[in-house]
Amino acid sequence: MKKTLIFITASLLIIVGFILMSGPCSTTEAFCPEIFSIRRIVIAPVLCLAGYLLMMVGIMWRK
Repeated sequence: MKKTLIFITASLLIIVGFILMSGPCSTTEAFCPEIFSIRRIVIAPVLCLAGYLLMMVGIMWRK
């Protein structure tokens, strides 16, 4: 049960990280400075990394 909870939490962290990274992009006509926001270049990758690390912990977890 604990292992399943770890996998679910890790999956949610990864999904939330990718959702935070998404958003409008710049086109050739208009530049969108939002692509360099703290949310996209710091918070989202840290959440994804934490999710992947937690997934590895879940894989190596012993009963």
